[in-house]
Amino acid sequence: MRGSGAQVAEHFGLADAPDLEPRYNVAPGQDVAVVRAAAADRRILEERRWGLVPRWAKDPGIGARMINARSETAATKRAFGPALRRRRCLIAADGFYEWSGAPGQRVPFHLALAQDGLFGMAGLYETWQGPGGEIVESCSILTRDADAVVRAIHERMPVLLPPAAYAAWLDPEPLEPDALEALLGRPRQDPLHLTPVSTRVNRVEFDDAGCLEPRADPPQASLF
Repeated sequence: MRGSGAQVAEHFGLADAPDLEPRYNVAPGQDVAVVRAAAADRRILEERRWGLVPRWAKDPGIGARMINARSETAATKRAFGPALRRRRCLIAADGFYEWSGAPGQRVPFHLALAQDGLFGMAGLYETWQGPGGEIVESCSILTRDADAVVRAIHERMPVLLPPAAYAAWLDPEPLEPDALEALLGRPRQDPLHLTPVSTRVNRVEFDDAGCLEPRADPPQASLF
């Protein structure tokens, strides 16, 4: 995410502008920017580990398998159901990556809104405490069937919520099934722009603007 603290605060309705460093390449297990409700009329932005660690987990390493949750079935899953009821959040971003191609030949694409604006991905959060007092603040991203643009390279995509839905999603009270379906099942209408980018994003040590450089030899956006 490359937006300034003031831009992020305005978009997500934060009381205070956060102090943010630009990020260009975030991997599972690293911290991501999360917006959640701290009170009925106050939203905060905090960093949480990407990969949800359920409260019942014996080992926080389970989070490596919990980076995403299918929106269609999250409510029925032991790991995600409790968080979906009361611990919903937004993952603040201005783009995300997907990969396409055969194994060993997969190439990255960057997807962003046509106007390069900020957006919130529907997420869940948890707080895990280990037997020795260790605290892990974590989160997961909800996914859905890909829309027409993303489907050219991948069958799934994050749930991108429109700003008008932020308040309902962040409300800590449980949502009725119909309300959840309305929030998660309706695709955002803003068009996404897809750009083939540098394979630098395949390596976690690279986190700079070079990750977004368009490829000189753009591949065909196809799964086959």
